[in-house]
Parts: sequence; structure tokens; C-alpha cells
Amino acid sequence: MLWLPATLIALAMVAPLAYLVIRGAGASEETWSLLFRARTAELLWRSVVLMATVTTVSVALGVPLAWLTVRSDIPLRRFWSVVAVLPLVVPSYVGALVVVSALGPTGLLRDILDGPLGVQRLPEIYGLSGTTLTLALLNYPLVLLIVKGALNGLDPALGDSARSLGVSPAVAVLRVTLPQLKPAIASGSLLVALYTLSDFGAVSLLGYETFTWAIYQQYQTSFDRSVASSLSLVLVAVAATVLVLEARSRGRARYYRTGPGAARPPAVVPLGRWRWPAVALCAAVGLAAVAGPVAVLGYWVGQGIAAGEREMLLWGELWNSVLISGAAALVTAACSVPIAALAVRYPSPISQLVERLSFTGYALPGVVVALSLVFVGVNVVRPVYQTGWMLLFAYVVLFLPVALGATRSAMMQASPGLEEAARGLGRTPLQTLLTVIVPQMRSGMLVGVALVFLVAIKELPATLILGPLGFQTLATAVWSASSEAFYARASAPALMLVLVSSIPMAALVWRGERLRA
Repeated sequence: MLWLPATLIALAMVAPLAYLVIRGAGASEETWSLLFRARTAELLWRSVVLMATVTTVSVALGVPLAWLTVRSDIPLRRFWSVVAVLPLVVPSYVGALVVVSALGPTGLLRDILDGPLGVQRLPEIYGLSGTTLTLALLNYPLVLLIVKGALNGLDPALGDSARSLGVSPAVAVLRVTLPQLKPAIASGSLLVALYTLSDFGAVSLLGYETFTWAIYQQYQTSFDRSVASSLSLVLVAVAATVLVLEARSRGRARYYRTGPGAARPPAVVPLGRWRWPAVALCAAVGLAAVAGPVAVLGYWVGQGIAAGEREMLLWGELWNSVLISGAAALVTAACSVPIAALAVRYPSPISQLVERLSFTGYALPGVVVALSLVFVGVNVVRPVYQTGWMLLFAYVVLFLPVALGATRSAMMQASPGLEEAARGLGRTPLQTLLTVIVPQMRSGMLVGVALVFLVAIKELPATLILGPLGFQTLATAVWSASSEAFYARASAPALMLVLVSSIPMAALVWRGERLRA
């Protein structure tokens, strides 16, 4: 009973990539020759450099903050734990808007320094430096959350043994704790690298040309979109390479206890004289990634009101955002149920293949999925082209892995005994699924719904390309106004977007703190 829906959903998830491959294979020799130009190599190099720099900075921020908020006696530890994950609610294009308007050559910081110091122009923030700053500050929580989970489950026995041998706490962290966190750091780095590779908003507003920018420009300006599809395949190949490298980095090392004894909670490490520098680090990151952006957006809202800007609060765009993101969250969570149940209850090479196919969207940037669905819509299913249904399907393709991870974890924790008892009492497979399996997965499904809503409401390239005519969301409103440097007009929907995104994030943080308590 699970095989049919799970297989159909998995095939639907891989359809955009399959169609893109078919279209790329049918491209002319002239189109393929364009891929071997120096310009393509330059875009590839710029994309890889950005991915490497953002990932490095994110790890440099995320790992220390994770350790401080889990293992140390830093003052207000729970408060800093919440603040450290809040940057996830800020979309990259909103962060870029803040960076450009505040730190640009003629931005707010220049206005502040002009009076007392006579500064007429600040150094350029555009390009690699500004884009790295923006994406790293907004994405380091991806590393932090995974490393925190690993630290919470890490057996401190090895660290205690090192301490008993006279090793200092700092050396014990570097030589014992950090190597045990290698898988978690690799997983967090993978998420940051793939997000950076797929980002469109920040690179566009900060003028750093990458593959996503080139694909969108090619789609917008060229009648022959075969070049855009071919560039998309190159981007997919880069993402696949990143996935392979991450898998190889895991190696065959073991990271669990192999000797006798039971694992116990780790002891809190006293920071001593480093307590206040640690607080300063957390405060600086929180100010730069959360408080600063909100303050800048609030300033521009005030400027807009003072200038008589009308209709700054875009209620129609807010409704569209909540509607399409909420629908995507519910549909995606529902689609994750049969796949998770099949993978957990009926493990086999085929069920594993079905699950892996469902993760196709994990490695596909939004602009690539959107472009492939444009081709599918125009040539195969024209009645749904440029409708909300096509956009909803794109969201499901992109974000099914997000819901599937949470649902699968919940399914693994559910006992199969209740299902067997229900079947023994005469329940049909469908009745068992609805009345026994789904209630056991409810907690994980709710987490998946919140996560999908959080990421879907911020999605930009797929919404720009696939949205129905006249369909505006908060994301597209922010991007349109920001790209024309109308900062006051962009600030109100950006602030609305951050506040709405904070709701599912607050629910997830509250749930995590409650479970930890």
C-alpha cells in the first residue's frame, strides 16, 4: 500500500532533473560550445570561491558558538542559544539589502561618519567580500544546529581521560572533542555549501556574478533558453560533486563508544577569564546578524513614513506568501509520510532508492528547478503553466527533503508494535496508516511543516520565474524594490517577512528547549 504513493512521489520529485537532462542532451552543438567559453569557466570559479569562503566563515562561527552554548558556563547561555539561531529567519536578499543600504559606499554608516569625521565615501562592499559577509552571517546557524546536536550526544569519556592525563581544557577540545565532531561539521558545511551555490538574491543585489545569476539572466534575456538549461546542468554537476566529496569525507572512522560503560551527560566547562570575551563574541554575532538588520529595516521604514510613502505594509503580498507557503508545508509533510514509512518499516535497496530519489531537490538550486518546470509546463502540461499549482509543485520538489528528514526521525522512534496490533485487529493498511502511523509521526510532521514554511516563504528565484502573472509575495516585493534601490519601499515587506518567519522559528526553538528541559 505504501509502495505506490511513495514511488509516484519519488518519480515526481526527479522529473524536473530528468526533463532538464533530456533537454540538455537535445541541445545543438553551438549551444554546448558556449559552455566551454572562458566566461563559463569564470562563473564556475567565482561560484566555487564563494562557496568555499562562505562555508569556511560559517564553520569558524558556528562551531565555537555551538560549543559555548552547549558545553561552557557562559552567562545567559539559554538566551544566547536562541539568539544564535535567529539569523535563519532573515532571507539572503534581505541581508543583502541591509548590507548595501547600511555599509554601501553612500550608505547609513557613511552618513553617520560624515558629520564628525568628514567621511565622504566608504570602501566598496559589493562583490565577494560583501556576499561572503552576508551569506556567512545568515547561514552559520546551519552548522551550529548540527554541531549542537552532536555535542549534546557526545560521550565525554574521552575528554575526561585526556584531562586526567594532564591535558589542558583547550587542548582537550582541539585534540579530542573537535575530531569527534567531524561528521557533524561536514554535514553542516554541506548544507551551507549547497545553499551558497543555489543563492540568487544576495549575489544579485551585491553584484557578484555566479551561475545562478547567469542562468536567470539567460532565461530573462534570451529567446533560446537551451543555454540556460545547459548552464543549469553544470550547476547540478557542481552540486553533485559537493555531495560526493561530503560523503567521502566521512571515511570509515567510528564515532561511538565501543567499550563498556554507559554514556553520561558532559560536564560544563568553566571559561574563567574567557567568559566575557565569549559573551562579546555572541553579542557581536547577534548584533551583526539579527539586531543590526532589524534596526536598519526599522530605520528605512521610518524614513518611508516621514517621506509620505503610502501602502508600505503589503497585506496582499503577505496573504499570498502565507497562503502558498502554508499550502506547500502541508502538502510536503503529507508527501513525506509514505516515503518515511516505507524507508523505515520496509528497508531494502529499492525502498532506499525511492528515498534517495526524493532527495533530488536537496541538490537542485531553486533557479534550476524553476527553469526545468518552465520547460515542462510549456511543452507537457501547459494548462498548469504559470499557475499556483506549478509554483506549489516547485516548492514540494525543493523542500520535500526538509520535511522528510523530520518525519523519518519521528517514524524511527515509533514502535511498530502498535501497527502490528492494528493489523491483527482487522484494520486495513490505509486505516493503519491514518489511525496508527500518522499519529505516531505527528510530532515530526509538525516540525517538518514549520521548517518547510520557514524556507518556502523566503524562496525567491522559483517564485519569480513560476509565479502566476500578477502574483506578488513578500519575497518578490523585497527583491523588486531592492534591485531598484528603493530601500524605504523594500524595508516594510522585508520586516514583515522577517517577523512572519520568526513564528515557525520560535515554535521550533521553544520545542527544542522544552525537550531539553
